[in-house]
Amino acid sequence: MSADIYDLRGLNCPLPVLKTRKRLETMPGGSRLWVETSDPLAVIDMPNFCLTDGHRLIETVTIEGGHRFHIERG
Repeated sequence: MSADIYDLRGLNCPLPVLKTRKRLETMPGGSRLWVETSDPLAVIDMPNFCLTDGHRLIETVTIEGGHRFHIERG
C-alpha cells in the first residue's frame, strides 16, 4: 500500500499536528500518510495525536533535520 508524503518541515508545534489532522480527515479509513517534520517536539506530539484521534502510528524514522511519521488513518 503506497503512502503520500506530507512535508511539514519548518513548521512548529502545534501546526504539524493540526495540519496532519486536517489532511487525514480528507482521506478514507485505512489510508496511509508519511508526515515529515523538523519540529523536535513532534516525536512527542505525533504519537499522542495518533493515540487520541484513533489513528495508528506505524513507524517513526529519524531523518536529516527531523523525523518522518508513517500514519494509518483510523
